[in-house]
Amino acid sequence: MRHRVAGRHLKRNIGTRRALFRNLISELIRHERIQTTEARACAIRSDAEKVITLAKRGDLHSRRLVLRAVNDPKLVNKLFDEVAPRYADKLGGYTRMVKLGPRHGDAAPMVLLELVK
Repeated sequence: MRHRVAGRHLKRNIGTRRALFRNLISELIRHERIQTTEARACAIRSDAEKVITLAKRGDLHSRRLVLRAVNDPKLVNKLFDEVAPRYADKLGGYTRMVKLGPRHGDAAPMVLLELVK
């Protein structure tokens, strides 16, 4: 029984799921918008917003915490230098999901997950 188990599993084991979330968050920071399935976007949206909130703090400890979720030092620098100052006066809601319709191959609902300007 899965009583009170938080998060989405996406039919993956823990290592594969962490790698998927890490890659999706990294690509969201790199391109500032990604096209993915609705389930994946819902799963990483809160993690991406937490990473941006950590980057807004700007100290060394938050930089090391963000490195756990992103893995690329260049992306961490971009996050701290370009993305986080953009949201300095905003208290949340850094991402937007726009529904695109079903994917042609398997009819999975697709969304565009982007950072709000």
